Amino acid sequence: MELRNVAIIAHVDHGKTTLVDQLLKQSGTFRENQQVQERAMDSNDQERERGITILAKATSVEWNGLRINIVDTPGHADFGGEVERILSMVDGVVLLVDAAESVMPQTKFVLSKALKLGLKPIVVINKIDRQDARHEEVLEEIFDLFLALEAADDQLDFPVLYASGRNGWAVNDLKDERTSLNPLFEQIVRYVPAPKVAALGNEEHPFKMLVTTIQADPYLGRILTGRIESGVVTTNRNIKALNNDSGLVEKARVTKILAFRGLSRVGIEHAEAGDIVSIAGLSTATVADTLCDLTVEEALHAIPVDPPTISITVGVNDSPLAGREGDKVQSRVIRERLFREAEGNVAIKVKESDSKDAFEVSGRGELQLGVLIEGMRREGFEVSISRPRVLFRNDPETGERQEPMEEVYIDVDDAYTGIVIEKMSLRKAEMTDMRPTGAGKTRITFYAPSRGLIGYHGQFLTDTRGTGIMNRVFKDYGPFKGALEGRPRGVLISLEDGEAVTYALWYLEERGSLFVTTGTKLYQGMIIGESARDNDMDVNPLKSKQLTNFRASGKDEAVRLTPHRVMTLEQAIAYIDTDELVEVTPKSIRLRKKQLVPHMRKRAEKVDA
Repeated sequence: MELRNVAIIAHVDHGKTTLVDQLLKQSGTFRENQQVQERAMDSNDQERERGITILAKATSVEWNGLRINIVDTPGHADFGGEVERILSMVDGVVLLVDAAESVMPQTKFVLSKALKLGLKPIVVINKIDRQDARHEEVLEEIFDLFLALEAADDQLDFPVLYASGRNGWAVNDLKDERTSLNPLFEQIVRYVPAPKVAALGNEEHPFKMLVTTIQADPYLGRILTGRIESGVVTTNRNIKALNNDSGLVEKARVTKILAFRGLSRVGIEHAEAGDIVSIAGLSTATVADTLCDLTVEEALHAIPVDPPTISITVGVNDSPLAGREGDKVQSRVIRERLFREAEGNVAIKVKESDSKDAFEVSGRGELQLGVLIEGMRREGFEVSISRPRVLFRNDPETGERQEPMEEVYIDVDDAYTGIVIEKMSLRKAEMTDMRPTGAGKTRITFYAPSRGLIGYHGQFLTDTRGTGIMNRVFKDYGPFKGALEGRPRGVLISLEDGEAVTYALWYLEERGSLFVTTGTKLYQGMIIGESARDNDMDVNPLKSKQLTNFRASGKDEAVRLTPHRVMTLEQAIAYIDTDELVEVTPKSIRLRKKQLVPHMRKRAEKVDA
């Protein structure tokens, strides 16, 4: 059967997963009466809750006697490592662009990676039925982007389709009848070449496959997925794994070969070059290793992935409430989990600290690290997290200190442009472009240090009354921008251990906004709120009303507390200062000082000064 391998790439929320849903339905993958949940490819709990794709996933459809392997990729810049790996095993890409939002930072990132590999994109302008759609301008901006990224002549001659992924139709011209996605299937078959390596799909050529993703299965063990570059693989065949330097990793027997058929994986006995399959039976091989016949001596070249730009310290939870909610609290268990994550996720790096109780975890952004910690939390881990730090480097030529810089696209109502520009300039950002996008909105582009953007998103939403949209993507390393202002306000710190009392919290409300409510378990050194002033304040949230003959206890019923602030994990990590930690347990997210006792904090401040 003839093959096509294609990846769907786009910025976050431009409709990749919804389009794949419709491609599956219209290719006859599902029965007519089969119940299929929306965004079927987003199988992970966190993907469903957040409404984003986190892990790249493959599926396969049959259309007119031809098999098309489709890979759905993440749209968020933090998970760009997934996209970089996946592009090495496809022969073409479908570039999705929103008909209203147009070209966004991640569009530029994923397209640049695809063009460098020589892939020829099919452009789909999606959500064409939006009221604010502006397809002609968007097409011009896409063409300008291709030129800016120095696309080759044959890449510039890209086909364009107009689609509504949610409604399940695509057309070559807006005057055409809008019935199905057949025009998209036709363009994929016509424009995406058959795998060049398919000619090598026989026993005369040695078997070679580059591993691009890894999964664990309770029954099959380690499952390695990739595209077969040459030869044929069969079950029970003896193979070996080579690392990137062609060194031997292990020898093993193929126990199972799995091929993608719709949303499920099906066991097959035989797979040829060009097909995307999963292989079980190896115990040590990992991402970027080459699986091959025993006679092969040279490994396939793995595409280098961009380095991480931000890091946090993940340590053992040593607070007074440690071990009460989670069952995985030892440093040994935390170490195993983090190194297992780094093995399967090439964009994450883990190294041990000097204390052995803490580990430095580096990644692409706060969201990526937040997703990792949230996953650990749901598995029963208890950990403490430090404030994110950017990873500096020295210029190899001049020795000058450099820091990661990002391109930031901000869409706001015209009324809020002033406050956004003011706040971004305080964070050492340079405005590079500002243009109206219609309907009373403006798009502002900034070139900003990653360091200045940590913790800004919450303040940005407050400044724009929740209407602003901010997108950012790593651009390059630039000269160090100098010191930045810290958090403008201090925090309220508990002086006692116990449960918070309504009477005490009522009096503390005038000191600032609270993060806890009545009955919350507290301990000395735990942060219970944000101070109204710029300095930290030690307070007693356990103070109860003194009962005497002259005061009736019934008067307490009149006390009404203002609703407290509840932070998500990402908000908490971005909020804390350098001398603070986030305590993460399966049921709670608490903020605390590194030094719990007041006099120890003062001593540490003197040492730092």
